[in-house]
Amino acid sequence: MAAESRPYFESATAEVGPSPDVVIIGAGVCGLGIAWRLAQRGIAVTVLDRGPVGAGASRVAAGMLAACAEAEPGEEALVRLGRHAQALWPGFAAELQQTTGIDLGLRREGTLVVALTADDRARLTHQLAFQQGLGLPLDWLSPAEVQRREPHLAAGLAGAVLSPDDHQVDSRALVAALTAAAERAGVLLRPHVAVAAIVTENGRAIGVRLSDSTLVPAKTIVLAAGAWSRGIEGLSAEARPPVRPIKGQVVTLQMDAAAPLLNHVVWAPGCYLVPRADGRLLVGATVEEKGFDTAITAGGVLALLEAAWRVLPGIEELAIVETTVGHRPGSRDDAPILGPSAVDGLIYATGHHRNGILLAPVTADAVARLAAGEGTDPAIAPFGMARFAAKAAAA
Repeated sequence: MAAESRPYFESATAEVGPSPDVVIIGAGVCGLGIAWRLAQRGIAVTVLDRGPVGAGASRVAAGMLAACAEAEPGEEALVRLGRHAQALWPGFAAELQQTTGIDLGLRREGTLVVALTADDRARLTHQLAFQQGLGLPLDWLSPAEVQRREPHLAAGLAGAVLSPDDHQVDSRALVAALTAAAERAGVLLRPHVAVAAIVTENGRAIGVRLSDSTLVPAKTIVLAAGAWSRGIEGLSAEARPPVRPIKGQVVTLQMDAAAPLLNHVVWAPGCYLVPRADGRLLVGATVEEKGFDTAITAGGVLALLEAAWRVLPGIEELAIVETTVGHRPGSRDDAPILGPSAVDGLIYATGHHRNGILLAPVTADAVARLAAGEGTDPAIAPFGMARFAAKAAAA
């Protein structure tokens, strides 16, 4: 079932309540988390979204909290932010569950990055040396040890990297919990409300204009619209975040929950596999530069299932229960855009690419702190919009 995808400025009409202190554009996990943290401070918050709450990338996300296994050269600052987020996750999940009674499905088996061939092994051991040089807790496992941990993986594997700190959470449960927590804290959620433009006056953001021309005034605007962030009008070209949609197709299979084929999150050449406690097995995800295309394609599904079958042959007996499409918000450097803008009163919380679920706790805390007038959290300082201007000047 393909996730619906339409421009933010598509026609819609909605009534809004009293003027909030903060308007957040986007009701994904980041927008919801920021709203919750602001409402806990007694700040009046309205969240506007073009579709249902949490129906964008947050709904499709696999929920991997992978700060270590995905670490690559040139992303050291992002790795530090991801590790900070990982440290926040247990408390964040516990607080949400205590507040709402919703189990987020946080699983701690860790992640295996599997080598199928000698070439895969050479590539992974080279990457492992870099990652261990950053002090990340990853280890090489022999083929026998991999089979001991996951006996249903393909015979003849060349080994795997174990990342014990890279956990997973059920992203749909996270959306449900954040929605409930935000509403209980007093946040006004307005789904199916299309934002046409951010309204500025004398260099300051003063509210948003809906597509029916209604003005929603606010002291602060948080742009957390994911892949749609750049399409919202009202800002100069320089102030629009350089975010584009990166299409990802995901196939969900159904295992026997009592005897699952897999327990760890597994990365393999061409795919990842994420087992849920209810027996679902997520197989993802394609990486496609196709704008907001929502088609489930034969080629995309074939590529994912073939890659998954090579590492976990038993999937050929599993039923396909869902196919989905999401649009990751990719920035120019694949890192999030967090912090104040050149427009007074406008704050960015977008561009998270593959890391929206991982970074949800730190995004919520840091952006809420900024929107509440409490200053910039040093954790997000390297991820402001100014970095793009600095890179352009240095080029």
